[in-house]
Amino acid sequence: MSDRTRIENSFSQNAKVGWYLAQRDLKRANKWTTGLIVLVMTFTFLNLVVVAGILVGLIQGSEDAQKKYAIGDLVVSQFLNMAYIEQTPKVSDIVATIPGFKDETVRYSGSAQFESDYRKTINPGELHGGIGGTFLGIDPDQEQKFSGVSKFIIKGSYLTEDDQNSVLVGKNLLYEYTPIDAPGFQNLKNVTIGSRIRVTVGGNQKEYYVKGIVSSKVDEFDNTVIGLSSEVRKMIGRTDLNAGTIAIQLLPGTDPVAAKDFLIKNGVGQYGRVQTADEALPKFLQDMKVTFGILGSAISGIGLIVASITIFIVIFVNAITRRRYIGILKGVGINRRAILYSYMYQAFAYAMVGIVIGMFLVFGVIKPYFASHPINFPFSDGILVADVSGTLLRAGILLITTVIAGYIPARIVIKQNTLSAILGR
Repeated sequence: MSDRTRIENSFSQNAKVGWYLAQRDLKRANKWTTGLIVLVMTFTFLNLVVVAGILVGLIQGSEDAQKKYAIGDLVVSQFLNMAYIEQTPKVSDIVATIPGFKDETVRYSGSAQFESDYRKTINPGELHGGIGGTFLGIDPDQEQKFSGVSKFIIKGSYLTEDDQNSVLVGKNLLYEYTPIDAPGFQNLKNVTIGSRIRVTVGGNQKEYYVKGIVSSKVDEFDNTVIGLSSEVRKMIGRTDLNAGTIAIQLLPGTDPVAAKDFLIKNGVGQYGRVQTADEALPKFLQDMKVTFGILGSAISGIGLIVASITIFIVIFVNAITRRRYIGILKGVGINRRAILYSYMYQAFAYAMVGIVIGMFLVFGVIKPYFASHPINFPFSDGILVADVSGTLLRAGILLITTVIAGYIPARIVIKQNTLSAILGR
């Protein structure tokens, strides 16, 4: 084989010729057709990123709310075989010395029975309506500073230190906001601001006025009745200051793991469980996040297949209608690989432009929009979860798939006999 033939058949030479042919074809292509193909690629890329991102963001929004309002960055809770954190005041003092400490809230809780129609005269065989739940005790000022819970009051007003006879009720406990009539599911009916509910804890019983109704999309508040910590301690028979949980917020940039290690080294681990927010999150949320991620990827995969078929058809039709032109190129000595590369370049160009536009839309428009205007799901404020590394991975998958989709039809047409192609047979 001569040096000239080797050069003509070299990869670099074919790649250069293929790039030249691709440029000519793209410049001469119909603008509307090109625009439509780029639009398909853009929407395919958005489908790959946004669908999965929103499904995962639905759970991520719930996780973020749990961390921000209920758990904080770090939480100290009672051991599973204990009803409270031992030496809570001492633990609280140690917590305040954490490097990077910001805020804490000490919460008391106990299982209780809540009734709303206990004054109603009932017929023989009927039962007073009541539900079991958690009676949560807070320091109003401390809790407000930590979680800003007052902003979640949808009716009525927030508690003050003087509200010994008042409570807040989570919306999930009220029929008005959760109108479910199902066997085994109970909630409180005919409860509004100013209504009285009866709280029973063991042998202790007391009536409280409903001062506010809470809707936070956080179970810590929406599934509980909230009162002053002094009242809850009195009802559950707690004569000391030992609490159920201490939620801790750290300054931005503080490592929660390092803060956890600090507490354990200072002896807090012998009084209660010390966990970071990620460790304390319910496992079902993490499982749902993984499941929704898989579901989103499956839906996105369907879009990827559709885009691949679209590119296949476009390249195939383009190559079929230009068989004579391809035959002439081969007849004048253009290597078939160079022609093949030209179609692969075109497919790559369509995908690349669509990806660039899609990246701009994701990180410049869609993600910032959902960050400031979360999707109002019933149990969370959904956001778009899209990180750069994951997005680039999806972009790479789209590029590879598109190039393959361009390669196959072009190879089918180019393999035809040169003379038959020129004569149009």
